Amino acid sequence: MQVKQLTKAVGLPLFEQIGKRLYLTDAGRELLATCREIFDRLDAFEMAVADLKGLKQGRLRLSAVTTTKYFVPRMLGPFCKLYPGIDVEFKTTNHERLLARLSENLDDLYILSQLPEHMDISYHLFMENPLVVLAPIAHPLAFEKNISLQRLRGEPFIMREPGSGTRSSVQKLFDEHGVQVRVRLELGSNEAIKQAIAGGLGISILSRHTLGPEGTTNELAILDVEGFPILRHWYVVYLAGKQLSVVANTFFQYLLNEAKQVAI
Repeated sequence: MQVKQLTKAVGLPLFEQIGKRLYLTDAGRELLATCREIFDRLDAFEMAVADLKGLKQGRLRLSAVTTTKYFVPRMLGPFCKLYPGIDVEFKTTNHERLLARLSENLDDLYILSQLPEHMDISYHLFMENPLVVLAPIAHPLAFEKNISLQRLRGEPFIMREPGSGTRSSVQKLFDEHGVQVRVRLELGSNEAIKQAIAGGLGISILSRHTLGPEGTTNELAILDVEGFPILRHWYVVYLAGKQLSVVANTFFQYLLNEAKQVAI
């Protein structure tokens, strides 16, 4: 009933039904964007009032690529203790889906390692993100030094799914050196890839953060391959011109100050 009344007030259809699915019309998308903007402004007002009272209260909406789950929660813990009035909504997804969220401005801040090329953003580097070659601990190459990139040509590779930022960086390196690798498996999670490596299904290239704060494991070996580690960085990102809320700016400053204390 409310949707019908809203449609009548707008004077245009807000959605259309195709089969069993509903899709927003142009008017529906405009209304959705307007409502999001209104709610965001109300949230920002509540946070600003709390800040004037000497409080840090509100909701932080944070989205990041999946690899960040190995270190961002360890940074969020002390932050939430420091600011108990701030509730955190933390989402992880692959690089491609994260950019879709960024383009729609669905969150306060975004954490990723590969910056978008055709998007007007503000970004700040806060931590290194080295990519390393991982193999089973007993792999023959685990005992060699200065392994040439060409030696990896015949190795079965386990890759992240298309759309992953890690996969894009790895593919770019191989293309630059004319190395074609045999992709044996494509998996959508770093944990699944680590288990596949430990099970002897192949080798892979992942962020060193996936090995945890110690950067080592009893089942996997970091191979000494020329050109590695590929040194990338973690960035905190938001749309250019966006005015960060009190809560978002509080976490932004905290992230820049505390990142150096997180072990990789």
